Amino acid sequence: MIEDVRHQPVSGRIAADLRGIPETALWTLCHRAAEAARPDTVLPDPRAVQLVAEVDLPFKERLGVARPWVAQAIALRALAFDGVVRDFLARHPDGTVIALGEGLETQFWRVDNGTVGWVTVDLTDPLELRRRLLPHGARQRLVACDARERRWMAGIDASRGVLVTAQGLLMYLQPAQAHGLIDACAAAFPGGTMVFDTVSRRFSARSRDGVRGPGGHRLPPMPWGMNAAERKHLRTAHPAIAEVTDVPLPAGRGLLGFLAPRAAAVPLLRGDRPLITRLRFGAGACG
Repeated sequence: MIEDVRHQPVSGRIAADLRGIPETALWTLCHRAAEAARPDTVLPDPRAVQLVAEVDLPFKERLGVARPWVAQAIALRALAFDGVVRDFLARHPDGTVIALGEGLETQFWRVDNGTVGWVTVDLTDPLELRRRLLPHGARQRLVACDARERRWMAGIDASRGVLVTAQGLLMYLQPAQAHGLIDACAAAFPGGTMVFDTVSRRFSARSRDGVRGPGGHRLPPMPWGMNAAERKHLRTAHPAIAEVTDVPLPAGRGLLGFLAPRAAAVPLLRGDRPLITRLRFGAGACG
């Protein structure tokens, strides 16, 4: 992978020069679009394909090659989150989804039911890029804020139900920061729901050693890792957490697609695998 790319701007495209953790928004977009472009895709996402064509960035040189199995894994994660959002909207059609660290995720256009309120919380640079690339209507609000700062919680109408999503975010926080954010959401949105993903402790340790991911891209350190056996402890992390459940990946193509929803039952995978966790907060009618 070439770290310092000399790149000539392409006329008509929007420049994207995110660095560090915000750059992962471009990495996931690239892989989601690569999967969406397949005729047998597990995640139809034409807007992601369109975004890659509109962004002025040498994706391969900056982010490495998009491996098909990684692209499918990223897409299956997105599809699992989509399922949680759709389940929430089936019960709260005019509820509010708060997407923390949303980057260039195009989930809103995949799950929009015509009445949901959507709040995107992200750092200034990725949020500005999102604003320039994606159309936002009256039901969508962009909040420039570090998710660890609780000021983004102000002004949220929780009366119709709240779902907080944190896709590809919490692993980049220190453990105390991740737990603090979960606790803050539990306290702020009684009756609501939160869904987030984590990496294993082993993968967290590898990332802190500067490991390169498939395709050659150097992954940012991921300080917070959690193994499957530890997840039950989240139940006692805050008095408002009433339920902790696993969100399995949906089935996909090939061996990866077969194993994805069955990983918890495979001895070599069950303890050392990425997790998607749904928390339900007690009291109220949300979630």
